[in-house]
Amino acid sequence: MKRILDGMQKTMMAVKPPRYTALEGLHQAETANPFKILIGTVLSARTKDENTTKAVTKLFKVYNTPQKLAKAKVKDVERIIKSVGFYHVKSRRIIEVANIILSKYHGKVPADIDRLIEIPGVGRKTANCVLVYAFEKPAIPVDTHVHRISNRLGLVDTKTPEETEMELRKKIPKKYWLPINNTFVMYGQNICKPISPMCSVCKIRNNCNYFKKRKFRGSLLRCLCLWLFFVLSKKVVKQQEYL
Repeated sequence: MKRILDGMQKTMMAVKPPRYTALEGLHQAETANPFKILIGTVLSARTKDENTTKAVTKLFKVYNTPQKLAKAKVKDVERIIKSVGFYHVKSRRIIEVANIILSKYHGKVPADIDRLIEIPGVGRKTANCVLVYAFEKPAIPVDTHVHRISNRLGLVDTKTPEETEMELRKKIPKKYWLPINNTFVMYGQNICKPISPMCSVCKIRNNCNYFKKRKFRGSLLRCLCLWLFFVLSKKVVKQQEYL
């Protein structure tokens, strides 16, 4: 796993300076504030990093504690976080989360996955993100990027992010869990994209099942083209001889 993570970092350094994901940026700025990271993680779902960063920066200038956010009006929050996807739903959700943190957990975000997933709107991915970015506890948050890259590399053979998480937990030593999400997400956004991945610059491509299959298909296509060229050339020669 170390070779994969190192290879990804080297690839990104060679292509362009790596940037933090929105959650890693929030972690760097708010290491001691699990509540902000929880709210930021909820807002980040189905939203581009730059829009998440924009929203949380504005939000926490006004509502930077569970107490303040719990008393907020939905319309006021909607206006602030308008840059994120599904902001109408998320506005109500984060206010609800703030109230639950206050009433059930005395203003402190729980630091274990079982209690986190009891909070409405907090699934395994969000809970794992909170564990990693707020508490620096070993966990593997699996989004579409982590799911896609893990399958392309052949680390897993799964259909859903939930299955991917469980398989990665079995196969990868716990000491490598913390950097997986940030590294894989950055790699998925910049290099191993869903469409037209940059295999030519990837420094771990020789260990990638997807690249090997793609390379084989490319070789097969070249052989087919050469065969067609040969067949057509023979036909042209015969026609010229006939003439």
